[in-house]
Amino acid sequence: MPENPLADLPPLTDEEREQLAATGRGTLVERMDIELLQATPQRVVGRMPVLGNTQPYGLLHGGASVVLAETLGSIGSALHAGEGRIAVGLDINATHHRAARSGHVVGVATPLSLGRSVAAWEVVITDDEHRRVCTSRITCMLRDAPPGA
Repeated sequence: MPENPLADLPPLTDEEREQLAATGRGTLVERMDIELLQATPQRVVGRMPVLGNTQPYGLLHGGASVVLAETLGSIGSALHAGEGRIAVGLDINATHHRAARSGHVVGVATPLSLGRSVAAWEVVITDDEHRRVCTSRITCMLRDAPPGA
């Protein structure tokens, strides 16, 4: 049986849960119903339902997997960048390994390289049986936040 990506998640406090939920309010994160489960500069984990994020054949839409991957990698990059800095996506790619038809998918983003101006992440997305659905790589440019941001 493949490894459960949620097995080693420390429990969130109510305050942490609310902070993570607030990150996505009014954004594509909310529209896609992505739930952030962990967010640190070294690991970002999120969960997304398949239902509502499918293509016409009832399979998880590849674009939905990319949205999940970009969300997680961008959040990790922003956390790494630190206060007064922002992360802007430069490149993303995805390889779709298998279809998901129901339940949820879980994305786990881990850094490949964290520098001062560029951060790159690998995002592994698995289904409820912990089988790999998609592997993505995202690269973000890190820069100073514009005035007023």
